[in-house]
Amino acid sequence: MDFDLTLEEKIDRTPPPLRAIIEDFRSMEPRERLESLLDFALSMPELPGFLHDARDQMEQVHECQTPIFVFADIVNAGVHVYIDVPKESPTVRGYAAIVQEGLERAAPDTVLHTPDDIHYLLGLHEAISPQRLRGLHVLMAYLKRQVTARMAKSE
Repeated sequence: MDFDLTLEEKIDRTPPPLRAIIEDFRSMEPRERLESLLDFALSMPELPGFLHDARDQMEQVHECQTPIFVFADIVNAGVHVYIDVPKESPTVRGYAAIVQEGLERAAPDTVLHTPDDIHYLLGLHEAISPQRLRGLHVLMAYLKRQVTARMAKSE
């Protein structure tokens, strides 16, 4: 687990695109982080057609109050992350957009070694309620479980 890692070591374990986002967020004040989170929410891509029409392929993150649906696939040795969050939940949608953008096309092992507490690495614990953070935390567990299952299936 990552319990014994320093903050810097955790950040170093993230894929470069996610690391760049984390470093940007850590240089901001808490209020600026929320504004940036909302920008990410607005830029989150819509689901591709194959998932939009087949929602049953996605897994719901039941621990989160906001209905979040996730789907991870491995194509050409890179993870593709799809997350669906209602536009009415901009904070959660922004976080999901960061995870999606930061992990997209990363090697499966890299995703599995990415710390679960991305929200902490982003400094969101200073801007978001603990209840909301708990839901965000489990998103990585769902993604990692799906990546592990896809890896086992391809062996």
